[in-house]
Amino acid sequence: MIDFIKQPWSWYFSGMMISLTMLLLLFFGKSFGFSSNLRTMCSMAGAGKKIKFFDFNWKNQIWNLMFLAGSVLGGFIATNYLSEPAPLQLSATTVADLGQLGISFDGNLNPSALFSLEAMKDFKTLAILLSGGLLVGFGSRYAGGCTSGHAISGLSNLQVPSLVAVIGFFIGGLIMTFLLMPFIF
Repeated sequence: MIDFIKQPWSWYFSGMMISLTMLLLLFFGKSFGFSSNLRTMCSMAGAGKKIKFFDFNWKNQIWNLMFLAGSVLGGFIATNYLSEPAPLQLSATTVADLGQLGISFDGNLNPSALFSLEAMKDFKTLAILLSGGLLVGFGSRYAGGCTSGHAISGLSNLQVPSLVAVIGFFIGGLIMTFLLMPFIF
């Protein structure tokens, strides 16, 4: 059984599992999205006493926190116990594009040139990560949800605002990739 679990699975298996999850959430009247967990955690910590946005019954969102915890735990188990350590394989074109930006590809999912304790000593890298995090947080709040919430849950419910948000995510990603990243790096 472990050998079956450790082997690479086809891409469509994830799609089927996402579809099954969405059907179950629709059946139980829930909507999916990870960014709502941040609001729930702030509410649990008492932020609702000072800021109206966080003043809601967070106990109705325990299921989503359990989904988040299960995702993190599942990723940890899969990475540390169910996979053979092997370098990530990227296309030669992607590796060349990263090299042009000054980012060396080291086979890790996250390049050490940007995501390591050593990289945090560089002011530019720290500023890029901090401003990126702020923009993602602002964007998910401004859009009323994150990419997973809008693209998976919102589109499966045929919500027009989610379609607009997903189009905006793609346009923003293209602008970042082709216009801003070459300028920043």
